[in-house]
Amino acid sequence: MTITLVLTDTLFQEIEQTARLPLETAGVLLAGIARAPNGDIRLLGRGMRWVPQDAYLAREGDHLSIASQGYVPALAEAERIAAIPIWFHTHPSIVGHPTPSMADRKVDQDISDLFRLRSGSELYVTLIASPRDDGITFTGEVHFGDGGKASIDRLLRVGDKWQLVNSFNSAAPQIPAIFDRSVRAFGPDIQQTLGALRVGIVGCGGTGSAVAEQLVRLGVRHLTLMDADTLTESNVTRVYGSTPGAVGQPKTSILKGHLTAIAPDLECNAVTAMVTLEKTARELIPCDVVFGCTDDNAGRLVLSRFSTFLATPVIDCGVLLGGDGALASINGRVTTLTPGSACLVCRDRIDLGRAATELRTPEERIRLENEGYAPVLGGIEPAVVTFTTSIASAAINELLERLIGFGPSPRPTEVLFRWHEREISTNNAKPRPDHYCNPESQKIGKGDSDPFLEQAWPGA
Repeated sequence: MTITLVLTDTLFQEIEQTARLPLETAGVLLAGIARAPNGDIRLLGRGMRWVPQDAYLAREGDHLSIASQGYVPALAEAERIAAIPIWFHTHPSIVGHPTPSMADRKVDQDISDLFRLRSGSELYVTLIASPRDDGITFTGEVHFGDGGKASIDRLLRVGDKWQLVNSFNSAAPQIPAIFDRSVRAFGPDIQQTLGALRVGIVGCGGTGSAVAEQLVRLGVRHLTLMDADTLTESNVTRVYGSTPGAVGQPKTSILKGHLTAIAPDLECNAVTAMVTLEKTARELIPCDVVFGCTDDNAGRLVLSRFSTFLATPVIDCGVLLGGDGALASINGRVTTLTPGSACLVCRDRIDLGRAATELRTPEERIRLENEGYAPVLGGIEPAVVTFTTSIASAAINELLERLIGFGPSPRPTEVLFRWHEREISTNNAKPRPDHYCNPESQKIGKGDSDPFLEQAWPGA
């Protein structure tokens, strides 16, 4: 079981700035929770409620004491919004150790039952942070209702910048010599981050297979591949790792075999199913970032919600070739969805009518189309390996840019390619008022809900 704490840029910066104060500081971090089918847990930061100054009974650089009114209101808010309250405090100093002291352990014993009772949560969670030159270091624990406990293993910062921080004193893995050229380009820390990232790829066709192969060659070693389709004869011209002899086999199994031949140490979860099924979508919960390489509107609708409710960055890709037998237009798109940015619906990148049709059974589709109640789904679109590969590379560059920071800030959330006009443009679209992706909706990081992602699922 791996436990990850996900923080938006705003929350990360709040904690980082507070950790640099000379006095210990405390608060309650409100978090959503998402439990993955493999047992992993993701705690999703939703807001920080700092202890008011008048609630401190004592406050020094190495200890503090707080009256209950300093955190009880936050517990009531946690119950109201179905969040988990995380008891947070700092251990100041650039050489500080964020490990629990004996006094910290005593506080945990004193307040854990109160936290559970007042918030309605079965969990009691703690977090301690200390400043470092490049951000923060931390430790954290999750205490379960049955008396067991587990450490918070990693902290993921998402937003304009992405950063993965392993818990204090965690061992840094050795970097294989094969990545020497990459390390020379962006340093060992980024290489270690790539090796630790958990990446999902939805759609394993021309674009998705190109994304997967490049990620593995960059050093990514944890992948979830998702696609319901089998390889067709016309796919062989674009799908990496495919051969004519593999026609008829699941795309996910073909790609998994190809990738593990490149990297035998790859951990690869191949899911041969549609992301529009709830059980399948939940397989993406452990992922730190998801690449959307599907060409259906219904799948994009799921990923668009996923980026908000699970606070998980989604890099959505699209290629559209115009012309019948003679190329008239060549368009590509890479849209990066992060908490607080406009979703694919707000950007008008999803045809909601087609999405509704795609969610129905084939028999229902035909009946509704014949009756004029559903749009006729498009036929087979043209596709060429050079353009699907180009957009895959552009998508991975967006991942690297947010980890490394080699471009201007703030970073654009969408890049549009018009190869036929030799043009590239960018934008930063804002969420629509009252939409789920708007921060004011308070849906960011909500985590598990009933129904999942607050949407209707086929067969539910």
